[in-house]
Amino acid sequence: MAKKGDKRKIIGLVSEETGHRHYYTTKNTMNTPDKLRLRKYDPIARKHAWYSETKKSLGRNEVKK
Repeated sequence: MAKKGDKRKIIGLVSEETGHRHYYTTKNTMNTPDKLRLRKYDPIARKHAWYSETKKSLGRNEVKK
């Protein structure tokens, strides 16, 4: 369970090329209020692509348009 006053939030990372969410990470919202944008490997496109931050609770693996 999360502690009271915990500043770290779970976020999902969505590929900008394929639109699939493969990676999850935690982020301290006090230190980095902006959205994360990381370059990670996309297994569907089989190359490195940019991943941007979304909410974790979308329910499906694909992002709604």
